[in-house]
Amino acid sequence: MTTHEGPPGYRELIVKQTIRDAHSRYCRAMDRRDEPLAASIWHDDGTADYGDIFQGTGAGFAAWVTETHGNFARHSHQITNVLVEVGSSGEEAVSEAYVTVALWTLPDVMGSVTQVTSRGRYLDRWTRRDGRWGIASRLYVEDFTTGQQLSADEVYPAGRASSRDHDDPSYALFSELS
Repeated sequence: MTTHEGPPGYRELIVKQTIRDAHSRYCRAMDRRDEPLAASIWHDDGTADYGDIFQGTGAGFAAWVTETHGNFARHSHQITNVLVEVGSSGEEAVSEAYVTVALWTLPDVMGSVTQVTSRGRYLDRWTRRDGRWGIASRLYVEDFTTGQQLSADEVYPAGRASSRDHDDPSYALFSELS
């Protein structure tokens, strides 16, 4: 965060964009199975409460979900409708972010998969520590989950070079700026 104040509301806009960027990095981390990137949105002592799915630290969740996603053929995470409120100190914020995840099970012997689609919300408490914004605590609220059986003729291969790891072309793109 810069020390330059800028026009009224400038600092608040910077905080809100920083939090939105963290949500985008999180989705990228989930889909690329990038455990360190996923863990980086939390503070070291940050907590993740996903109800019956997982309760523990943010880093623990990142490790668990990276392993769990290995049991799926495909997955895609999107975050929308991000509402961020910044506290009066400028060092704390809260956010509500709507999330959709679609997961494909591994194909069965007939080549069909089940698509599991879950929609919910991340209720996050953010703090700025040592100049870095991170999640202090996350509560996941599940709104609904559906499953749909897809036959082999409804399942298409991934598009151009999509990969669930660092071989994905997005890593090469972002490394161009290093």
